[in-house]
Amino acid sequence: MPASAKTTLDFTVSAVRDALQLQCRLRIGEVWHDEINGHVVACGGATDKQFILSLLAGNHRPTLAVHDPPYNMVAFQRRPVDEYISWCRRWIDITHDVLADDASLYVWLGADQKHHFQPLPQFMAMMGETGFESRSLITMRNQRGYGTQKNWMAVRQELLYYVKGAPPFEVQYTDIPKILRGYYKDVGGVRTENIERSHSECIRPGNVWVDVQQVFYRMEENVSGCYAQKPLKAIERIVAASSQPGDTVVDFFAHSGTTLLACERLGRRCVTLDIDPIFVEITIRRLEHYRATGRTGWQREEPFGIIESKIKSHPEPRLP
Repeated sequence: MPASAKTTLDFTVSAVRDALQLQCRLRIGEVWHDEINGHVVACGGATDKQFILSLLAGNHRPTLAVHDPPYNMVAFQRRPVDEYISWCRRWIDITHDVLADDASLYVWLGADQKHHFQPLPQFMAMMGETGFESRSLITMRNQRGYGTQKNWMAVRQELLYYVKGAPPFEVQYTDIPKILRGYYKDVGGVRTENIERSHSECIRPGNVWVDVQQVFYRMEENVSGCYAQKPLKAIERIVAASSQPGDTVVDFFAHSGTTLLACERLGRRCVTLDIDPIFVEITIRRLEHYRATGRTGWQREEPFGIIESKIKSHPEPRLP
């Protein structure tokens, strides 16, 4: 990209962020309390332990943490991988301290296949020293990958599942019908086939999720500008499997607010935060939007309805 084009692009992004910031109700250190179901949304960093403890004060300790940290900080070479892992260790230790004695932790993490799959292996090695026990490495299949003629198409996202103590786990089922037959077993002297012994006509999700649709702009749940957005169905599966109604769930990287929305729909209390006031505002607006309309996102629209008019009134030069 020519230097002039990059300068123009940076200026445009800066102008959009400035316009968005004007519509954000929270700044660093501020908190929004939901008066309906007791959710808490805050603007702050994932390594600010005292701030996080203040958000959880006076409530039951969380039984579930769902984190989606910005792993592209390594993939796009914004910081060395060892520095990134050191930062991860800080919020992992905080997570361990605030969770209940029997609790679950899920962490979405990428693997940069062009740079030795970092930071996934480094993060997994670090987790062996934290007091969490590993349970599963889940791969969620993306329906869209980036094409290549010289490599296998990358169509996956990694989800790490850990536990603290011995938390309960509620078996979940997909929408995929069972079609394989032939596994027989004697039960009470009667030869039965596996489908006959099933609790559901559909298969259970394993550690490869192929039934969850990647979020893209045509889906109702799409939130424009949230490119790391995770599917609501995936987060609801986690929340349903590893927490009970009424439990508290924490998420230190709110982003598009999917964990908050999943908790709202499944009867859990969510405490979530993000260091970026824009994502904090999106998270709050998404909950308000859902309650007002029943819709899980904005599809092709964007949550800040006035931004387009602001940009049009101060047009930037086109990129060459």
